[in-house]
Amino acid sequence: MTQAVDQEELALFRESVVKALETEVAPHYEQWEKAGIVPRELWQTLGNAGMLCVDVPEAWGGCGAPFLYSVVVGQEMARLGFGALSTNVMVHSDIVAPYISHLGNDEQRRRWLPAMVSGEVVGAIAMTEPGAGSDLQAIRTTAVRQGDEYVLNGSKTFITNGQHADMVIVAAKTDPAAGAKGISLFLVDTSLPGFSRGRNLDKIGQHSGDTSELFFSDLRVPASALLGEEGQGFIYLMRELPRERLVIGALGVAAARGALDLTLRYVQERELFGQKLAQLQNTRFEIARMETDYQVNRAFVDECIAKYEAGTLDAPTASMAKYSATEMQCRVADGCLQLFGGYGYTTEYPISRAFIDARVQRIYGGTSEVMKEIIARSLLGRS
Repeated sequence: MTQAVDQEELALFRESVVKALETEVAPHYEQWEKAGIVPRELWQTLGNAGMLCVDVPEAWGGCGAPFLYSVVVGQEMARLGFGALSTNVMVHSDIVAPYISHLGNDEQRRRWLPAMVSGEVVGAIAMTEPGAGSDLQAIRTTAVRQGDEYVLNGSKTFITNGQHADMVIVAAKTDPAAGAKGISLFLVDTSLPGFSRGRNLDKIGQHSGDTSELFFSDLRVPASALLGEEGQGFIYLMRELPRERLVIGALGVAAARGALDLTLRYVQERELFGQKLAQLQNTRFEIARMETDYQVNRAFVDECIAKYEAGTLDAPTASMAKYSATEMQCRVADGCLQLFGGYGYTTEYPISRAFIDARVQRIYGGTSEVMKEIIARSLLGRS
């Protein structure tokens, strides 16, 4: 059911988010990008500022705010150029927390959600494996029931928040012969013996976002760590993916807005052939093209957010939002960088980070190609 959103309160919340980011993040973000990771303490800082898992119900430590408030947190991070941070927080607040809210029992919610709201616990979700990306049925990590425990063995890769994660939702095969019907989800405490992290992966963009390999070697978790019912993991993943894809699209829209704002300022200051760049027809036409691209996608994403809040957003429509908005983000980032000329290719100008951070948006959460297949199936059926 849709929660009413007071626009004045939402505007005040947005202002508080921006103020916190400008105070706590902006002065340090370049340093974190060079270090390849944000400090662990930042999660508590964000929690204290009320910026984590804001739509978690009050009974489980959250504010019980409408979904749009959580979108605002990620979008302001993306708009201000903190692409890696927006991704990390999106995974924590808009993927992991909803899985527990929607599928967990009271004991699981009590254990994990308040700590995720405060930033005491950082959440991650582990689906992708070295040999299984978008094809989740191909995962090879296993979870074998032994009495009151499950024993996990396998590995995951490209796991956002992998270095900092205190709890990971792990997709594993409880019945390897059952295909999609043999997948189950587990809430794994990363302090348990048998859990280990690989290196923090080097990426071409989103440098300060920790992305890791995870390993499970005879890792024993209690049967109470099972999230939902055994064998229903694939169904749960399909049910929760629309929110993930919608939020990725929303981040893409906001990042494009940030890139455009940087470029609008630059072209009105920079001179070429005795004129401001903003006076040249090519510049004006390119800005017009990109602004239109942005506005069209923003309107569609806003419509999808309203559908999600009303409980009517389906998987194909969420895929359209993710596909269209992230492709637009990359077009805008590329077009904006071009207007900066050679300066755009230097790390001194933040437009370069907008460009490299954008590229992964068309990959994670389901590639653009997978999104097109999902959309096509809804119209034409399976080939």
